[in-house]
Amino acid sequence: MTNAKQALVIVESPSKARTLQKVLGAEYHIAASIGHIRDLPPREMGVDTDHDFKVTYQIAPEKKKVISELKKAVKGAEVVYLATDPDREGEAISWHLTEALGITVPTYRLVFHEVTREAIEHAFEAPRDIDMCLVKAQETRRILDRLVGYEISPLLWRKIAPRLSAGRVQSVAIRLVVERERGRLRFKSNAWWDIVADFATRKGEHFSATLVALEGKRLVNGKDFDRTTGELKAVGNALLLDQEDAEHWTRTLCDRSWRVTALEEKPSRSNPWPPFTTSTLQQEAYRKLRFSAKRTMQVAQRLYEGGYITYMRTDSTSLSQEALAAARDLIMKKFGKEYLPAKARIFKTKVKNAQEAHEAIRPAGARFREPVELAGLEKDQQRLYELIYRRTLACQMTPALIRQTTAEITDDAAVFQATGKVVEFRGYLAAYRAGRDDGDNDDKTLPSLTEGETVTCAELEPKGHETKPPARYTEATLIKEMESLGIGRPSTYASIMDTIQRREYVVKQKGALVPTFIAVAVVRLMEQYFSDLVDYQFTARMEDVLDEISRGEREALPYLQQFYFGQNGGQGLQELLKHPIDAREVCTIHIGEGEDQQPVLVRVGRYGPYLEHGDERTNLDLETPPAELSLEQALELIRKGGEYPKELGLDPATELPVLLKKGRFGFYLQLGDNEHKQKQKSLLPGMQPEEVSLEVALAILGLPRDLGPHPETGEPVRADLGRYGPYLKCGDVNRRLPKGEDLLTIELERAVEILKQGGRGATVVLRTVGAHPETGVEIQVKEGRYGPYITDGKTNVSLKKNEDPEGVELTDAVERLAAKAAQGPSKGRRYTRRRKKS
Repeated sequence: MTNAKQALVIVESPSKARTLQKVLGAEYHIAASIGHIRDLPPREMGVDTDHDFKVTYQIAPEKKKVISELKKAVKGAEVVYLATDPDREGEAISWHLTEALGITVPTYRLVFHEVTREAIEHAFEAPRDIDMCLVKAQETRRILDRLVGYEISPLLWRKIAPRLSAGRVQSVAIRLVVERERGRLRFKSNAWWDIVADFATRKGEHFSATLVALEGKRLVNGKDFDRTTGELKAVGNALLLDQEDAEHWTRTLCDRSWRVTALEEKPSRSNPWPPFTTSTLQQEAYRKLRFSAKRTMQVAQRLYEGGYITYMRTDSTSLSQEALAAARDLIMKKFGKEYLPAKARIFKTKVKNAQEAHEAIRPAGARFREPVELAGLEKDQQRLYELIYRRTLACQMTPALIRQTTAEITDDAAVFQATGKVVEFRGYLAAYRAGRDDGDNDDKTLPSLTEGETVTCAELEPKGHETKPPARYTEATLIKEMESLGIGRPSTYASIMDTIQRREYVVKQKGALVPTFIAVAVVRLMEQYFSDLVDYQFTARMEDVLDEISRGEREALPYLQQFYFGQNGGQGLQELLKHPIDAREVCTIHIGEGEDQQPVLVRVGRYGPYLEHGDERTNLDLETPPAELSLEQALELIRKGGEYPKELGLDPATELPVLLKKGRFGFYLQLGDNEHKQKQKSLLPGMQPEEVSLEVALAILGLPRDLGPHPETGEPVRADLGRYGPYLKCGDVNRRLPKGEDLLTIELERAVEILKQGGRGATVVLRTVGAHPETGVEIQVKEGRYGPYITDGKTNVSLKKNEDPEGVELTDAVERLAAKAAQGPSKGRRYTRRRKKS
């Protein structure tokens, strides 16, 4: 390792800096830039399209103190090492640091894919210059993203609704989700029937079998239906049973004699999956741990920066010789010789970029830590590490050996088929099973059978089946589809999943991504007026171009000019933006026609979707799945919507009407009509409009309730309904009302007990994140006047819009608090006393 005298090493994050400090020791000064220090300006394009797409960079105000500290550190250094992440973003951060800090001393780029002593020492032995091809590729991506976002997003605001956004990859991802919903809408469900038999051998061993043929004709099964339309394909003379047929044959076959007429055993091998790439890690973490893509990447980032795994943004499935040796050594020790292949298994990777061809994601170091060694880490980190550890070991283990058995049981007219599977040697399955829980049983055994053996039919049951429309995407399957199409890259998947949900283009329902009608309108506009930007092949080719730029095989400027200005008769983005857009047409979705022949429509307005039939209108729940809104449902919603606003009666105190109204965000109560509106309150969480009587409405509108003075302090105790639900307040102490407590009936004694939980002087605590790893101070997410925020008692950081308090992890909270603290105290408005004129 190089002489550490006055050497400065700059990384992105404080946690990575702490790990690096442990490895390098006190001789090195380690500083953190806390992410990007410069970027395009937030409120203007920042790209001059008339002058070769010249970019204007701006230092964020919150980074000025960080820059100042880094400049001081640079002044005292004889050499600077830039150890940012080993990808395009990391390369760009290093370049921006050199530009912003004005470094004059020798400066080197350090690249390591794991924060271990061996990897860091190797990086110091082979420092290099900043790779400007990688920097240019990153800058080109930012320019393309900015051109699409800043040119098309305002158009969406004007034509559809405010706060919408378009994105180079985001819009294509939304189209994929909408296309799947359209497929579900077109799908026609069809039914088929079969019969399931319970047979028993002479020894009394039972097994089940399914009817597959009758009177010499094969029975139609699920494979005979088109997966995309649900329609029956051409099946020749195959027999399609309906319910009546199945019940008839159940009665007919019940008392027949049965024997085993065919028996086939077939050995097979199951090979292990490759080690994790970014996308496969996100897919498996969702399936096994129910982690969102964003949560997976946050946890993986902390594991990497802590020195526990290799770099987590990669599309490579290769493993280093060091990793192969570590895995094989562990397999021998934990499982034995029979689980270790004669030589290491090498997985081919599709990575084109040699500069970015990292290893697969694996445990860091020449010796893999056992999962029990991470007992001191957060639970999420332990679970994700074990997933990576098991997958890495499994990929280097022997195949599983499986014996598959098929038996046919017949009489004169019918053929039943029974299948069984036995894992004779577990191989890699002893360590890992993809997409399944580790406790699942792989075996489906059949009893020992012989050809010609007679069996008894204990029971016959007719069984109906129905074709199912294509399943909606989950985060895992959407990422898999995007990867297969070449759309996006490892660094973008998690942010895309987060953005399309935060912008209300999709909503999650039982894990599935359901497009909103807003998404349908946006995709229709993009398909009609900017078709290339949501074309799968065009977007994939754009990713290839960025890869070519990163390898130095292509210049960025000609491509940017072609994209924006067009070429060889093709229209660029600039020309496409001039086309007139029929906003009403793209924002109108035809559902059908009522009995009066008037069309029933969904329209997407500035305040969300609504239903329209003639002169009747009613708001439509944002989370309504487009494929599940039938004409009958739409008409019923319009009929019910016509009931609101509904007058429940008069308020005895004011003699004003009490109205139950329906808005974009659900039902709410209002005292007085629109001209004499005095008060509005939402319904209580979980309350249905049918439950609201005048008495209940007056109680809700009467909030806050004064429960009486606190027995110790004398301050009034009140119960009220706020943005995050029912809560109690006494002086400066707020407490969220626990589930099961009734806001309208809670008494003073119980309220005092709840207020005591957590001590005095606190606001509503939404969640305790954990103890700060250095200070031990408890970090919490609290509800404040302007929304939820993270706090350690000294520094507060507001949560982002629509960010779930439950999703805030400890390390993420620590870093955000550190970044906020680095900005210094907020500057209050200065007031100067004017001098009186003499």
